[in-house]
Amino acid sequence: MTDAFGPLPAVTEPAGSAAQPMLDEQDNLGPVTPGLPDFSGSLTPSGNLRRRQLISGFAGGVQTVAAVLAVAVLAIVVYSVVARGASVLSWHFLTQDPPLIAGEAGGGIAPEIVGTVVIVALATAIAMPLGILIALYLTEFAGRWPASAFKLALDLLNGLPSIVIGLFVFGLLVVGQHQSGFAASVAIAIIMLPLIARATQEVLLLVPASLREAADALGVARWRTVRGVVLPTARGGILTATVLAVARGAGETAPLILLSSLFGNTVSVNPFGNEGLANIPYYIFTSSESAEANGFARAWGAASVLLAFILVASVVARIANSRSTLSR
Repeated sequence: MTDAFGPLPAVTEPAGSAAQPMLDEQDNLGPVTPGLPDFSGSLTPSGNLRRRQLISGFAGGVQTVAAVLAVAVLAIVVYSVVARGASVLSWHFLTQDPPLIAGEAGGGIAPEIVGTVVIVALATAIAMPLGILIALYLTEFAGRWPASAFKLALDLLNGLPSIVIGLFVFGLLVVGQHQSGFAASVAIAIIMLPLIARATQEVLLLVPASLREAADALGVARWRTVRGVVLPTARGGILTATVLAVARGAGETAPLILLSSLFGNTVSVNPFGNEGLANIPYYIFTSSESAEANGFARAWGAASVLLAFILVASVVARIANSRSTLSR
């Protein structure tokens, strides 16, 4: 037999081999032509494959155990807080003003709930757009060295103790003036900013480069690509990062002691007034230190309300993200 390159070597049958095709009984790959190598043996599980399967199963089991432990720790914390504060949780506790004299029994935490919502909402309004813009600059426009410098600055800012940030804002907005809810919001926004920026940056890096390349191929301007392609794709991750930052900021106590600890006993929604805004973290601190016999229970009750606030914020963010995803 010949081809374009000359005669082909003859294929000799091994001694004692059968002339008819053989059926691969193990892998059902069909008949094997005599004279050609049989690759069915390479598909047979070997000791190496079994070892890798065991390692993979072990790693999966460890991951499952770690996830279960994390959920269990969260469940224990939530149960402990709610169980210890259940004795004071009531509609009256949520809607009434605290007593006029500190340390007296009774009263509620309505001003603290409203003040916490106002402080955290204003802090989020400050930190969220700035964090997203910083992340977009680092991901889409910054060069290598500026991006590295900004990342380092954000990491250092994220590691600053909250009391240091509180002192900085105290010297900036309170010294020579007065405490206010706005000063507290600025401190909380500084705490939230690096969390939102770094988490948003990581989410933006997960957006497939093919989406950006397709927009560039169509001649779309870079800013329109960011607005119409990159941001909608990363919307869910950005909302998650914001909720995590809200959870961190809502529980900060040290800055609020310096910036918003002098306030009245009535509900106020003005963060720019001549006094601070009542807030739940400071209420927990003072209740746990008061001489009232039921003080610890009231502190646990306020902590339960704070947990519920974070849960509601997380659920609302996820619902908003799911609806926006379905509408696209």
